[in-house]
Amino acid sequence: MAERHLAISDLIAKDEPGILRDWIDSQVSTGTSRPDLIDSNELREQSRRLLQVMRKGLANGAGGDLKDASWTETRELLQDFSRARARQGFSPSETATFVMSLKRPLFERLQRHAGSDATALGSALWEASQLLDGLGLYTTEVFQKAREEVIDRQQQEMMELSTPVVVLWEGILALPLIGTLDSARTQVVMENLLQKIVDSGAGIAIIDITGVPTVDTLVAQHLLKTIAAARLMGAECIISGIRPQIAQTIVHLGVDLADVITKATLADAFKLALSRLGLTVARPRLAAARAAEPTAD
Repeated sequence: MAERHLAISDLIAKDEPGILRDWIDSQVSTGTSRPDLIDSNELREQSRRLLQVMRKGLANGAGGDLKDASWTETRELLQDFSRARARQGFSPSETATFVMSLKRPLFERLQRHAGSDATALGSALWEASQLLDGLGLYTTEVFQKAREEVIDRQQQEMMELSTPVVVLWEGILALPLIGTLDSARTQVVMENLLQKIVDSGAGIAIIDITGVPTVDTLVAQHLLKTIAAARLMGAECIISGIRPQIAQTIVHLGVDLADVITKATLADAFKLALSRLGLTVARPRLAAARAAEPTAD
């Protein structure tokens, strides 16, 4: 077994430039090189580095056991390549074919090297095929995990963008909610609101649910948790956007909002928030007229 592994590694060492050239040609011919996603120089460098670490792994006699320490460098390199290709837009099959397209140039040289020794050729081809298939499957596994990480991160970013906390006035925050609230999104809502309270020192936060289609027991509980967390941070919460249908649903569900300040519209909530801070909003003409009125001595 060890001699066959050494024979393959020696074969790569003797004709590494030629194998590299034919391997890149094989990638181009199979359509997996994707010049729209990766340039030729980067493709060549990735292929060269992978061929190099593969030769080291084979020379150490590890065989096709990719869990062996001899393949650590190869695994780490494939992890980097697979994650990069997931971000660049390659498909899982294109990423796996990047490795498995090495079969043709390697098999051709094994055939020439073995000559008429069919037994040696069969063993070498089997070992090489097992190794490249294993490496190809490994890239697919890493690729899938990397793609899931990208999707999770994008979903997290979308949730954060869909729950913006804005400063309406000094000391007054507004959190307009649009769409369905679930546990994951509620956690993002709570974290964003609490962080904004800390950053701005606001004492009042308006949670507007005009864009929330339905309110069930779970949604109501999420809102109450967010309000409770804000209170612990020293901020008072006002819920606005309570439509008649939602009000009836809340009553029907028996959700206790007795300690929660609610308003029908965001404008009403903002007006209340201003009054809590001792502020008023007046029309310019009326304000000017009042300012011009004589004051009693």
